[in-house]
Formats: sequence, C-alpha cells, structure tokens
Amino acid sequence: MALELRQSLKLSQQLVMTPQLQQAIKLLQLSRLELQQAIREELERAGSIISVQPEAGARALNVSLAGVRRLHLARVRYYVYYRLLADSERVEILAFWHESRGSGPPL
Repeated sequence: MALELRQSLKLSQQLVMTPQLQQAIKLLQLSRLELQQAIREELERAGSIISVQPEAGARALNVSLAGVRRLHLARVRYYVYYRLLADSERVEILAFWHESRGSGPPL
C-alpha cells in the first residue's frame, strides 16, 4: 500500500464591476450631446417625480435652510436639491450637484 501526498494550489482572478462603475463607463462613452440629453431627461424625470410627490427626496443633511430635500438622479450621478415653499404649491430648485463633489452644496 503506497501512501501518496499531493498538494495543489489554484489561483484565479475575477474582475467585478460595481453598478456605479458600469454606469460611469456608459456615461463616458456618450458624446457631449448625448450626455446633455441624458441629463436633461433625468432633470425632467426628477421634475415629474417632485411635482407628483414633493416629499420623494430624502431630507438633506448639513444645510442651513429649512425643509431642503435632495433627489438622487442615479443614471447621471447628480442630486437635485429643492424645497417646498410655504404655500405648498411651488417647489424651489436650489442646486444641481454631482455626487463626486462631496457632501453637498453650501445651502
């Protein structure tokens, strides 16, 4: 009866791209005109969402103004900062802020 000892080692690598990275790559492949159109479409979509449901955005943190909310536009990686005015019939858009710029606009 022969006793055999064997050791094997298998290494493999796998590249996994996060959804954010995949989206960034898609945006980088767009022409300037296509990117402008994508941003315009996202802003229009945000306007529609806010007009139907003004409380859709999360409350913005670290702002000095009262009642500020922000809605994330994931496709283009921007936030729309807004607030509902006192008469509750109008929405004031305060800022359009790219998520890579840090914590948020000085509001």
